[in-house]
Amino acid sequence: MTYRIAFGPRAGQKVLTLRGATPREDWVRQPQCADIDGFSLHAAVRVQAHDRKRLEQLCRYITRPSLSDERVQLNAAGQVELKLKTPWRDGTTHLVMAPLEFMQRLAALVPRPRLHLIRFHGVLAPNAKLRPLVVPHSNSTSLG
Repeated sequence: MTYRIAFGPRAGQKVLTLRGATPREDWVRQPQCADIDGFSLHAAVRVQAHDRKRLEQLCRYITRPSLSDERVQLNAAGQVELKLKTPWRDGTTHLVMAPLEFMQRLAALVPRPRLHLIRFHGVLAPNAKLRPLVVPHSNSTSLG
């Protein structure tokens, strides 16, 4: 179902993609990073406990909007052109879709109400046996 239109007159069809002259070079794999089946995980960024400036930068990064206004425009045919931040490996630089298709894709990015946006795994998982050894007790932390 990747890059397929959900409903409407073109339901099930692929979204039109525009490609540049040459595909981009495969990016160098970094340790603690994965890109599998369209999902990416980047676990190589660490912030020291006392580094408040880096923590703020990281928080701003993970709470940024899904896409920038500057990358979305209407073409002469009234279709939405979404410019990709970096070209895909196959050279695709833009996605072109009807306004309704664009709104469907945008709506899919909005999380359900009361859904946790951050998932913890390993010793930080909610039911991990070793969690009490690495997470401070609630009575020993302060918000000030």
